[in-house]
Amino acid sequence: MNQPGAPRRIGFVGLGLMGRSMAGHILAAGHELHVYNRSRAKADELLARGARWCDSAGDVAAACDMVITMVGFPSDVEQIYLGEGGIVARARPGTLLVDMTTSSPALAVRIAEAARAAGCASLDAPVSGGDIGARDAKLSIMVGGERAPFEAALPVLQRMGTNIVLQGAAGAGQHTKMCNQIVIASTIVGVAEGLAYARRAGLDPQTVLQSIGGGAASGFQLNVLGQRMIQGDFAPGFFIEHFLKDLGIALGEAQRMGLELPGLALAKGLYERMAARGCGRDGTQALLKLYEG
Repeated sequence: MNQPGAPRRIGFVGLGLMGRSMAGHILAAGHELHVYNRSRAKADELLARGARWCDSAGDVAAACDMVITMVGFPSDVEQIYLGEGGIVARARPGTLLVDMTTSSPALAVRIAEAARAAGCASLDAPVSGGDIGARDAKLSIMVGGERAPFEAALPVLQRMGTNIVLQGAAGAGQHTKMCNQIVIASTIVGVAEGLAYARRAGLDPQTVLQSIGGGAASGFQLNVLGQRMIQGDFAPGFFIEHFLKDLGIALGEAQRMGLELPGLALAKGLYERMAARGCGRDGTQALLKLYEG
């Protein structure tokens, strides 16, 4: 496999809620940026700033030294990387491939093997921090892959995040993201239940948050998403439908390893009820609706 050098032309596939901001930071750093998204309108702002449009993910790979992807579901990842005319098929030897989608650890291993066979390098590098972390370039980035491509990608990853850790071989980034989502799943259930309790007890939730938000319960889920719950702001920083996808991957991996995680299973069931109510495009903080009717 050719070792990747410093990227000069960078491609970004997937310009959704987080991807647009992430790609924007790369463009602002002065890199030549090539972009593709299923809906071209989401690229308009970046194109106006000098990014270059490509007609497919494969076209992005053919034009670039480094390709970053941030799409929705593992099926999307599989299609754009391993499908006919996709990223692996079109990438030149030495290209660095970085999937930042939260996806399947097993798929990350398959992509790494296919990339290696094509003379390329790949990293699985899912992120945590939501829309705020993407906007402020303060994402936590969990990386799986080999050390050399990680070091080559690091200057670009540092444009998007502040906590960037190589966790191990291919798939390790995705496994680490599953740990993250498992912790969040039970935490956000606790936040919703605590605030629902506060209201039922006749307390002012804002005053309650002022007290418990500075104590042992403090954290992003309580202090940021809890505030949105109180305000009735259920706009997505992270879609419920995407969170459900993540919880399904995590639960499947846990079952494969013979690990029982009842908190994760409970959270998944609650979010499935939310999706059944048509709330899949709400933010994860909309879970409060279940408790308040």
